[in-house]
Amino acid sequence: MTVTECTGPTTATGRSDTWRLTSLTALAPVAWGTTFLITAEWLPPDRPLLSGVIRALPAGLIALAITRTLPRGAWWWRAAVLGALNIGVFFPLLFIAAYRLPGGVAATLNAVQPLVVAGFAVALLRERPTPWRLGWGVAGVAGVATMMLRGNAAFDPVGVLAGITAVVAMAAGLVLAKRWERPVGALTFAGWQLTAGGVLLAPLALALEGPPPALDAPALAGYAWLSIAGALLAYTLWFRGLSRLPVAALSFLPLLSPAVATALGWLVLGESLTFVQGLGFALALASVAAAQLDPRRHPAGLEPRS
Repeated sequence: MTVTECTGPTTATGRSDTWRLTSLTALAPVAWGTTFLITAEWLPPDRPLLSGVIRALPAGLIALAITRTLPRGAWWWRAAVLGALNIGVFFPLLFIAAYRLPGGVAATLNAVQPLVVAGFAVALLRERPTPWRLGWGVAGVAGVATMMLRGNAAFDPVGVLAGITAVVAMAAGLVLAKRWERPVGALTFAGWQLTAGGVLLAPLALALEGPPPALDAPALAGYAWLSIAGALLAYTLWFRGLSRLPVAALSFLPLLSPAVATALGWLVLGESLTFVQGLGFALALASVAAAQLDPRRHPAGLEPRS
């Protein structure tokens, strides 16, 4: 059977399945896009490590309780590495950036992720980025910057360093998870990493930030949303999509997060949205959509199967 025979008859169905899977996976960065609003409005100030623990550990333990599956063999250390990169390092640095930077600056830093993923993909997956996706990666950064940055944006050095390091950590975790190919379901895989990351963060939070403060109702509601929707459900959908979608295309989906943050700022906080910002919003969304359609790749967009 030729390659055409293997992929050709299912091209239309495959394309439909790809967009359905992409749409479900995109719900993860949509949920993540609420982080900046909830952090700024509801969570206790200056508690990035605590916020990371509460977001990750309960969600991971719930996933493990549901699936009742622990890692085996090499997956003990692999889950620990992925949990450190995707959760243990990424979560607190993300909250540090959210606390210390305006949302626009933090979002613009996060927008460079497709370009960072392209670099890791060359080193770890031997996948050379296509000019199409590199071009749209640059366009996505420009769109997010246009949409989010203000003329009086503050560039706190610690916040900027935290934001950049968070992007690098998540990009490395994304590519490594793709390379190692999860041996279990997406919920179990997410549970391993959320638990590992939460366990890593818990002693650091206690040592550096002290005992948790008393939490009011808005803080409890915010943490519940971030843990259930922003961690348990979001990462399950994320790793499910990662197993089937090209990593270069998947890396563009987090650009939806600043778009959601902008929309929430406009709808909830009454922030203004200028015509130029609207153009940036449209450019960011266009880059996400265009990156799913690489002309030099398989028409259906899914990873090829034998």
